[in-house]
Amino acid sequence: MALGTYGIVRPADVSPDDVDVILHYTQSRDVTDNFLLKKLNSRSILTPYFHNSDTGGNANVEILGGLYNLKLPASEFNKKGIYTVYLRPAEIRTTISDCGVLSSLPNVKGIIININDVPAVFRNKFTNQGLVGFRVEYLNQDGTKIPNFYRIVTSSFFCEPVVTEQVNSSQKNIRYRYVEGGSDLIFCTLSPSSSPTNKPNATPFIGQPNQNIIVTNTFFNPITIDIQMADYDLDTIAIALYGNQTKSIEDGIYTLYDSAGNIYKQYNLFEVRDNFNELLYEVRQDRGNNIDFSKNFTNIIT
Repeated sequence: MALGTYGIVRPADVSPDDVDVILHYTQSRDVTDNFLLKKLNSRSILTPYFHNSDTGGNANVEILGGLYNLKLPASEFNKKGIYTVYLRPAEIRTTISDCGVLSSLPNVKGIIININDVPAVFRNKFTNQGLVGFRVEYLNQDGTKIPNFYRIVTSSFFCEPVVTEQVNSSQKNIRYRYVEGGSDLIFCTLSPSSSPTNKPNATPFIGQPNQNIIVTNTFFNPITIDIQMADYDLDTIAIALYGNQTKSIEDGIYTLYDSAGNIYKQYNLFEVRDNFNELLYEVRQDRGNNIDFSKNFTNIIT
């Protein structure tokens, strides 16, 4: 029998709204204190690419998965130093309204989320089956996150509370039932939520009423991009090493030109001698913004 090979990695075709862009800045790699941490607007940072007629997709309609343009705003990347851009799935911070069961299926446990407690920008995801595959992480009362602990949403439906009479007084009278719409409550089942067969009383933890949680999509893996802003890059170094250069014999102006023949940098070259006319130093002094445009390369060689 032949065994096939199946790939499991697919390029993400997420919306910029599904991404958190976090910026970390430090002056150098040796500085570990007093760094800047800031959240950027993902809509202005990320732009998806769309298929064209040559790539086999629906031209200008279908997102080309996995390929996005990253725009670095000059207002943020305006200082020398180390910038770390962290792209992660967008976090939705909300609160568990209640933990309950379905009135028709008491064995089905879940958490109930009030849509009014969800940030407005993310409320469109809290629909019937809109949260399937999302990850739920839990916060302690002091605001710290329970490390390395999460649950996966397996279903999400609009619901409403119903009051039922229970034989056992220790059981809650309020249960929930699914509705088609018009409700502010979402009933989410999680995995794992059922007890193991070898220990039926060991019910997995899925949260507590009024507990703060973080709901996160699982559309892609977090990405870290390291960017270093410096005075010079490979292009400017190449100009100094391999670009056209001139030296004016009369006034000692030394000029460097870029690949288009434009003046890139100018220096004053001169010598420093003592009272006996003995040479002490050869000096190259940066002229700064005092550029002599009469030293245009085209004018010199023609």
